[in-house]
Amino acid sequence: MGCNLLLLVVLMFAMTEGRSIAEECNRNDLKGLTSFRAGIQVDTSSRLVKWVGRSCCKWEGVSCDNATGRVTEVHLPGFISTDESIFQSQMEGWLSPSVTRLTSLEVLDLGGLIGLSGKIPPLIGRLQNLRRLYLFGNKLRGSIPEGIGKLLKLEELHLHENRLSGSIPPSLGILKNLNFLFLHSNQLSGAIPDSLMNLTNVRRLDLHGNSLTANIPAKIGDLQSLEELDLSGNLLTGKIPVSITNLKTVSVMYFDNNRLEGTIPFPSNSGDMPLLGFLRLQNNRLSGRIPPSFGNLVSLQRVSLENNNLEGEMPSTLGNLEALTELYLGGNRFSEQIPKTIGQLSSLILFSVSHNLIQGPLPQELSSLQKLQVLDLSFNRLNLTSIPPWMAELPSLSRMYLAGCGIQGQIPEFLRRTPSPMQELDLSANHLIGSLPPWIGSLRQLYSLNLSGNALFSTIPDSVVALEGLGMLDLHSNKLTGSTNQVFRIGTGFEDGGLLTYIDLSDNRFTGGIEQIGIGAQKGIQFLNLSHNFLGGRLPASMGEVKALKNLDLSHNRFNGEIPLKFLMLRDLKNLNLSNNLLEGRIPDGEPLSDFPQSSFTGNRGLCGKPLPPCKA
Repeated sequence: MGCNLLLLVVLMFAMTEGRSIAEECNRNDLKGLTSFRAGIQVDTSSRLVKWVGRSCCKWEGVSCDNATGRVTEVHLPGFISTDESIFQSQMEGWLSPSVTRLTSLEVLDLGGLIGLSGKIPPLIGRLQNLRRLYLFGNKLRGSIPEGIGKLLKLEELHLHENRLSGSIPPSLGILKNLNFLFLHSNQLSGAIPDSLMNLTNVRRLDLHGNSLTANIPAKIGDLQSLEELDLSGNLLTGKIPVSITNLKTVSVMYFDNNRLEGTIPFPSNSGDMPLLGFLRLQNNRLSGRIPPSFGNLVSLQRVSLENNNLEGEMPSTLGNLEALTELYLGGNRFSEQIPKTIGQLSSLILFSVSHNLIQGPLPQELSSLQKLQVLDLSFNRLNLTSIPPWMAELPSLSRMYLAGCGIQGQIPEFLRRTPSPMQELDLSANHLIGSLPPWIGSLRQLYSLNLSGNALFSTIPDSVVALEGLGMLDLHSNKLTGSTNQVFRIGTGFEDGGLLTYIDLSDNRFTGGIEQIGIGAQKGIQFLNLSHNFLGGRLPASMGEVKALKNLDLSHNRFNGEIPLKFLMLRDLKNLNLSNNLLEGRIPDGEPLSDFPQSSFTGNRGLCGKPLPPCKA
């Protein structure tokens, strides 16, 4: 009987103790959470409004250890998933330094809240049990505290997409358990600390979109677990370290948009970087040739070497890259001919070698590229004379860029019968003559058409009205005549006025007034250039209804009368040129017209008012 009574007392004590743990929050944890809540003025998810009482372990987004009752996880992410959808919530306010009272915390997720400001708490190092820290996608400022190096259990650190500044603390190199380090899209400066090369367990390292300087650390090849590396969009200088070839598990490597120089140092052996699938080196200062060993990177799927100082012949070993789907080589100094082996790339979808010194003829082997959708050969020394018929027979080709390729004669009719409907066609800066063919309207899926810089002479055929999906039209610097009205009827059958955003008809011989065109129906136009023609009549007031206009050039025509008052409705206008016409009267007073320089209005004898001299009484 006595034993049973003792057992009953023990059980009752345990139940009471367990209830107190569940119902009573640890004093430090409660202080940390209530201080955080007090710093938030707006919470669109309404999670914090439910944080009442002292039983913090029952609060939404808070998890506790059943044995100790201490808070171990705080999950308040910006994106909230439900069975039906994903909801983007937002919190506005300050990140309270008191969150460092939660000393048993293992996970702190305040990522993607958009409006959370303040600084990373200087005493963040107190959270020595922390394994995952998510503070990305907010408005945090200041530096990354050196004390963050005390978080020895940290496996994931996500501080990206904030406004953090200063240098990367070398103490991060102490965090040997780190798998993911995301500091991208901030305002960090200085060098990448050599200590980060001690993070031998890091799998993803992303520092892109900062202002980091100096060289890439020479020992970057020590990061043996690295799978994804992104250092793009910084101010890095020097050469790419040779040790990069030691990264056996890397599949993604982005060094683009820096100031790197020297040659491409990899691969040096056939087994180097066997998993590398995505490589971006564009917009640097790299020089020399593509090494023949480049063809050993057999897992490459997308590679961009654009806009460097690379030169010489493209190696035939590029044909070994059987997995390649996209190859960007434009903006270099490559010469000689395109290797025949490019025709072996059976998976190739995009091939761009524009703005080089490549010579013709084009190898017939390119006709084997059955999956090719985008081909850009613009501005080379090909001197094609005519478009090879096999090019128009490629079964998947829908975007063809052949600007500045020496093409002569008329626009070839076989372009209307391509196996894959043409979506983008650029034949600019060639020697085309003749007319805009009436069949041009049959290219119903055309989105972009550039025939500028040729010697085309004709009117614009009525059939262009059928190009309802056209978004960009550039016919400048030809000898086209007649009316421009057909262009402004494209897509007007749609309620929103169609897709046209860019129209350049400048430097032609168009005549007649445009006062009756339905330009007001083209609500999406952002760029309109009708300069250097023979257009006359009054400026249509409906042009003021094209509120998306950012660039408008009507200079060097014969427009007369006053500038319509409705032009003051063009609030997004950044560039305006009405010079050298026959306009007269007072320039409508107010923004944006008053903000433009005098040069926007000069050459009109009858205009007056700001920014020109005042009108005479």
